[in-house]
Amino acid sequence: MQGDRARGPHRHLEDQAFQEDGHPVDWRDLEVQVAVAKIGKHATPESGDTVETVERPHGGLSVVVADGQRSGRSAKAISNVVVRKALTLLAEGVRDGAAARAAHDYLRTYRSGQVSATLNIISVDLTTGSLVVSRNSDCPAILLREGRVHLLDAPSEAVGIHPRTRPVITEVALEPGLGAVVFTDGIAHAGHPTGGTWDVAAFVQQRLDAGTETARALADALLEEALRLDQNRPRDDMTVAVVWVLPSRSGDKIRRLEVSFPLGSH
Repeated sequence: MQGDRARGPHRHLEDQAFQEDGHPVDWRDLEVQVAVAKIGKHATPESGDTVETVERPHGGLSVVVADGQRSGRSAKAISNVVVRKALTLLAEGVRDGAAARAAHDYLRTYRSGQVSATLNIISVDLTTGSLVVSRNSDCPAILLREGRVHLLDAPSEAVGIHPRTRPVITEVALEPGLGAVVFTDGIAHAGHPTGGTWDVAAFVQQRLDAGTETARALADALLEEALRLDQNRPRDDMTVAVVWVLPSRSGDKIRRLEVSFPLGSH
């Protein structure tokens, strides 16, 4: 496990990825897998976390994850506002950092700086040929690269409260096996009712070492472990999102989307 602390609001790890033979990676031979697993706080009728995905107008996609302050319906209203603002701008071609700052400004104005939300954006940007991770959250993100995990844990503020809040952004050139995992604090604090955390990155590394090969399997395993730590009675809303760039398996150009949504959940 490697901690990767950004030295500023935007950190480029690489400008271009290369194969072992020295030739640039052709990311057109890759596919993007996106998986989300989420559950609400135990005995709370509605989750305060919101997740949405949008196609980028010049190619690629973005996954937006927000966790509203508190839980339940009031938190859902906050996270919906934040995600909706960011999503609209991303769909119009606005860059991730600008979209995150605009979502912050909007929430701060809308609620007079009295409420906050964490905001994470993972984007596969085909204009730049890169994976972009934008964080406004006290929870770290996890970068997957060459079978290893790298912790993205530079200090970052939630949106909605302080003026001039900016996201911490990490950008990496697309390559096979590159991915990112983001999660809300219900995952981070699972099994620790007094506010402690467990080593999520170490668990993800264990799953990679055990041969986990899909975003769906990784997201499900992470949520299942968090639920186990909370004895299947989650103390907070739990959401995990995984975006993973992998060699294309199907060989076709078909885009596929599958959603499983229990009718008893919100």
